[in-house]
Amino acid sequence: MKKFLAIAFISISFSSMAQDMPDDFLSSEFHQERRGLVREKMPKNSVAVFFANPVRNRANDVDYVYHQDPNFYYLTGYKEPHAVLMIFKEEQDGPDGTYDEIIFIQPRNAMAEMWTGRRMGIGGVKEKLAFNQVFNNTDFEDYNIDFSKFDKVLFYDFFDDVRDTKTEGDLYDLIASFKTKAGYPTEGDLTIESSANNLDMETLDQIMKDLRGIKTKEELDLLRKAVDISCIAQVEVMKAMRPGMSEFEIQGLHEFIFKKYQAEYEGYPSIVGAGNNGCILHYIENYKPEVSSDEMILMDLGAEYHGYTADVTRTIPVDGKFSKEEKAIYDLVYKAQDEAIKACKPGVNIQRDLDFGIARRIINEGLAELGIIDSATQRHLYYPHGLGHHIGLDVHDKGNYEYLEAGMAITIEPGIYIPEGAKCDEKWWGIAVRIEDDVLITEDGYELLSDLAPRKSEEIEKMMKEPSPLDSFVLPDLDKE
Repeated sequence: MKKFLAIAFISISFSSMAQDMPDDFLSSEFHQERRGLVREKMPKNSVAVFFANPVRNRANDVDYVYHQDPNFYYLTGYKEPHAVLMIFKEEQDGPDGTYDEIIFIQPRNAMAEMWTGRRMGIGGVKEKLAFNQVFNNTDFEDYNIDFSKFDKVLFYDFFDDVRDTKTEGDLYDLIASFKTKAGYPTEGDLTIESSANNLDMETLDQIMKDLRGIKTKEELDLLRKAVDISCIAQVEVMKAMRPGMSEFEIQGLHEFIFKKYQAEYEGYPSIVGAGNNGCILHYIENYKPEVSSDEMILMDLGAEYHGYTADVTRTIPVDGKFSKEEKAIYDLVYKAQDEAIKACKPGVNIQRDLDFGIARRIINEGLAELGIIDSATQRHLYYPHGLGHHIGLDVHDKGNYEYLEAGMAITIEPGIYIPEGAKCDEKWWGIAVRIEDDVLITEDGYELLSDLAPRKSEEIEKMMKEPSPLDSFVLPDLDKE
């Protein structure tokens, strides 16, 4: 009877899987094509080995929400833990014929699925993800593969951050089995060459940078949704912003809108910094209980939609009106960003042409003109970060960073941060401005993906005068007796 119920549970849960899921994920054909392109770029007589992300423990018996390794998802579409993928350059001989890829995944388990959610299992991976060679992860230890016959075994090196869940075939076991099979150096070995000279932990990353740095139309469809959702959230928060709100509340408004559009996650910890908190580049505490009318608030948040992450930042005056000093700094950052965006096209050098040639030069000249620095050549920390990065499956996505190419999706994000106590007039203290937009490089120029969120200071002030549907949303006071 118990066996019958378990089988029935598995059958019901798998049959309902498709009904409960959105229908605009990346297709199995996309993942197949990506694996084929990896294979094309691999050296002769080689195998590439990819592992799923570890499960991260939050506290005691509670884990963080699982998020798949972006490379693994890019190549498979598989979102569950405890899995390993192997891609072979040449066809391999097996008992059932030849094959050039194989995946080991976590098995179906009725009791586990009742507690932690449905699993695809071998049948689901074959049907939904179009793999032919699929095995349970418990089969990997005994699977007969001789890594020594390959000229190159391509993989990413390991970090000591994988827990042993004590479940047979988990990621801990998969990595241990691979290390044994591939001759990975033990703790006593001084160099990788002392154990095996065919282990290559560098080539694979360049292959993935080459592929993931150029987005396909299917990827861009998802990325555009992530960007639009993030921009709409910025707009709605501009309308709803009032002095006295907390940084947490403002963060929550953004993330509510993300969820309203079925964006599964935030692409990174949300940054909401009012006043001097905005001078902390990755300020994620968001703990200030009340934002003041004489402050600006820097909001760097991005929705992750079906794996693809936007990265949009707006800095706005809490009371809806930029002060003279705030507007001077804001407009300077805007000018630097706008000129850099306009210069985006294939062949442009990101650091030399856009960052130092345009954005940093404009900001330095402007800071000198405002008297914040002595001259445009003075070194300072008011603009301490780079101009941008790739976006995609990671907020800082894999890609090549020298010259722009058509199909790249990048951010352009100059900023000026003047913390309290800075060596300039006190009237500038606590002013922090970052404007960050998402840009697609096209064949002959660029497309501004994040144009739904106002960028100009005048446009922001105008938007902040618009009524908000959240104005009437008032919760009970917890402190009343």
